[in-house]
Amino acid sequence: MQLKIDESFAEKVIPANDSVRLLDKIVEEMDLRALMRAYDSHGRPPATPPRTMLKIILYAGMEHIYSSRRIKSCCERDINYIWLLDGSPAPSHFEIARFRSKRLSECAEEIFYQLVEKLHGMGEIKYEHLFVDGTKIEANANKYSFVWKKSTNKYEARLDEKTEKLLPVLCEKHGVIAAEPSTLLEQLEAKVDFNFVHGRGKRKTDLQRDIEQLRELLARKEKYRQYNETFRGRNSFSKTDPDATFMHMKEDHMRNSQLKPGYNVQFGVEGEYITGVVVSSERSDQLTLIPLLEEMQCHGMEYKDVTADAGYESEENYCWFESAQKPCYIKPQNYERSKTKKYKSNMALWENMAYDAEKDEYTCQAGQKLRVKYVGKRKSKSGFESEITYYECDNCSACSFKKTCTRAKGNRQIHVSKRFIEQRAASLKRITSEQGILLRMNRSIQSEGAFGVVKQNYGFRQFLLRGQKKVTTEILLLAMAYDINKLHAKIQQDRTGTQLFEKDTA
Repeated sequence: MQLKIDESFAEKVIPANDSVRLLDKIVEEMDLRALMRAYDSHGRPPATPPRTMLKIILYAGMEHIYSSRRIKSCCERDINYIWLLDGSPAPSHFEIARFRSKRLSECAEEIFYQLVEKLHGMGEIKYEHLFVDGTKIEANANKYSFVWKKSTNKYEARLDEKTEKLLPVLCEKHGVIAAEPSTLLEQLEAKVDFNFVHGRGKRKTDLQRDIEQLRELLARKEKYRQYNETFRGRNSFSKTDPDATFMHMKEDHMRNSQLKPGYNVQFGVEGEYITGVVVSSERSDQLTLIPLLEEMQCHGMEYKDVTADAGYESEENYCWFESAQKPCYIKPQNYERSKTKKYKSNMALWENMAYDAEKDEYTCQAGQKLRVKYVGKRKSKSGFESEITYYECDNCSACSFKKTCTRAKGNRQIHVSKRFIEQRAASLKRITSEQGILLRMNRSIQSEGAFGVVKQNYGFRQFLLRGQKKVTTEILLLAMAYDINKLHAKIQQDRTGTQLFEKDTA
């Protein structure tokens, strides 16, 4: 059944300043050729036009509705959805799900950055101050479907050991020569001149038992090989969503709950709008900052500076900003602890030791000298190399403070990256400046606030789709819905064009 609302009637029931009218205007001005290419040119044209379907999906996100069945029901009952359909038939829940998971997955990123560019043209985004934050959102996967890399390696080693012992035994038993289990299996199968038996009361021959055992060992070996290919540098994955990694969800930290499969979602926020999105399988935020910034650069977004919290501090990230010649406002990981009395009185920390730059040596609080032992390299998970200087105390054996300083049997050792120390000191100076304090305050309000709205107000705590590509599409649609709602709210509050919240001087 096709319904169309007369515009004169729509003006009475749908106010001119309603968010659905703003959405309609924005989508009508978009270039959706990429979306049209997602449809097969030789197939039957869709019953509901793609532009209309995009409006429906985005408006559902603005109204915090994610289920395809609920969206379908709204298209049949809600006047705003019927007005958006503009005489087109209400799509079925299957059409909505297919449009979201298949059609939009090919072009959601392009459409999202079109919206960001439109906000830039309106003066809402100026590409000046970017605020970055991340959160972990649960995947649509069984929480008991975990595969751990450490366990896989252990079981594979046991399997290899068992196979290595079994191979010569079977070769001698059946009078064949084979160096590999697969070769031995081929030779044993060539000896078969009878039908295999199965079930209770059936007696298997020795040859059948040995062939079945080899097949089982090879099948397990192949399974472990596939697992190792799926890990892709991770320590775990879920069988029901192989792209998801098992992580501690943020809301579960205080409850000591079990690990759950999820994704690490990163937002770049400016002027209260989400301007960049990256979905990662990495548990650590440190390895997600550079991919987010490079993704935004690919779409022509060059920011003057970037502000992030302590979770993003690393030498690799500092070096990236240095090479890009951009200032970054990243809070050192020890910033809050360094203010405490316990931290300042901890003589085991190298930060509390006196350093002589000329002699390149540290002096502990007990007066002992720690001199350079050697200089080495340390490689991070991403492949970034740091130069580490190792220092060792002359003699700790007679020191009365050794028990509080180190648990090592020998002398006290410390290892530091001199470059990282300089970078951390420079970042500390930036974040404690007047500008740094203002930007850090806005990061807490804007980027953390965006996740607060998405997870609490919008009720989005678990993905509906599976696979990183589809999950990225899902979060991009949510980010677009968030941005349109934010634009509508700022228009109603007469706050358009504002970028930063100012400090309260009262």
